[in-house]
Amino acid sequence: KMAGGNSNYWEDLRKQARQLENELDLKLVSFSKLCTSYSSSRDGRRGDSSDTTPLLSNSTQDRMFETMSVEIEQLLAKLTGVNDKMAEYTSTPGVTSLNAALMHTLQRHRDILQDYTHEFHKTKSNFMAIREREDLLGSVRKDIETYKSGSGVNNRRTELFLKEHEHLRNSDRLIDDTISIAMATKENMTSQRGLLKSIQSRVNTLANRFPAINNLIQRINLRKRRDSLILGGVIGICTVLLLLYAFH
Repeated sequence: KMAGGNSNYWEDLRKQARQLENELDLKLVSFSKLCTSYSSSRDGRRGDSSDTTPLLSNSTQDRMFETMSVEIEQLLAKLTGVNDKMAEYTSTPGVTSLNAALMHTLQRHRDILQDYTHEFHKTKSNFMAIREREDLLGSVRKDIETYKSGSGVNNRRTELFLKEHEHLRNSDRLIDDTISIAMATKENMTSQRGLLKSIQSRVNTLANRFPAINNLIQRINLRKRRDSLILGGVIGICTVLLLLYAFH
C-alpha cells in the first residue's frame, strides 16, 4: 500500500507537470505572436499603409502583454513548485530502488522548465526592447513634427517680414526716383532762367550799344500798339453795327 500510494503521488505530480507544461507552451506561443504583432503594427504605422493597420491599438497590446506576463510567471511558479515536490519525492527512502528512473524523469521536467523560463524571458526582453525603441522613435517623431510646425510658423512670419521689407524698399525707390525727377526739373528751370536772363542782358547790351537798333525796336513796339488799337476799334465798330442790325 505504501508503495502504491507513493506511486500514485508521483503520477499525480507528473500529470500536474505535463498539464502546466502544455499550458505554458500555448501561452508562450500566444505571447510570442503578441510581441510579433506589436512590432508589425509599429512598422505598419510608420509606413502609413492601410494593409498593415493593426487590429489592436498599442495600449490594448500593452495591457495584454502585462496580463500574459503575469499569467506565464504564475504558471512557471506552479511548475517550479511541482518540480520541487518531485525532487522531494525522489529523496524518499521508500523509492530508492526507482531513484534512477525518477531522477531521469525529474531532470527532463527541469529541462523543460528551464527552456520555458528562458524563452519567456527572451520574448519579454525583446518586447520591452521593441517598446522602448518605438517609444523613443515616437518621441523623436513628435519632436520633429513640433519643430516642423514651429518652423512653418516661423517661415510664414519670415515670409511676411520679407514681403513687408520688399514693399518698403520699393517705396523708398519710388521716393528716390520722384526726388531725382524734381531735382532734375529744378535744375532745368534754373538753367532756362539763366539762359533767358543772359538773352535779355545781351539784347539790352545791343540796344545800348546801337541806338539805331533801339529806335527801331521802339518804332516796332509803337506800330504794334497802333495796330492793336486800330484792330480793337474795328472790332468794336463791327460789334456795335451787328448789335444795331440785330435789334432793328
